Amino acid sequence: MSGRRSRQYSNGASSRRTITDDEIIELVSKLQQLLPQTRNTSNTTPASNKQASANKVLQETCNYIKKLQKEMDDLSVRLCQLLSTVDADSAEAAVIRALI
Repeated sequence: MSGRRSRQYSNGASSRRTITDDEIIELVSKLQQLLPQTRNTSNTTPASNKQASANKVLQETCNYIKKLQKEMDDLSVRLCQLLSTVDADSAEAAVIRALI
C-alpha cells in the first residue's frame, strides 16, 4: 500500500505534480546506481529498510559530490600551476586554459 501514498511537489513554477513512494524508490535506486561504492549492493536491500536505505543513499550522494568537487578543485589548482610553467602563447597553454 506504500505505493499508493503520494506527495505533491512544485518544480518552481505554478504547476504541481504528485510523486508516489514507488517513484521515489525508483529514483533512489537510479541514484544508487550512479554511486561507485554502492553499485554492487543495489538490489539487495529488504523492503523494511527502504527508508533507511534512501537516507543512506542520499547521504552517500552528498559525500560523493563533495569528494568530486574537491577533486575538481585540486585538478584546477594543478592545471593553473602547470599553466604558469608553459609559454602563454603555446598550444599546450591553450589546451590547459580550455580545461580550466
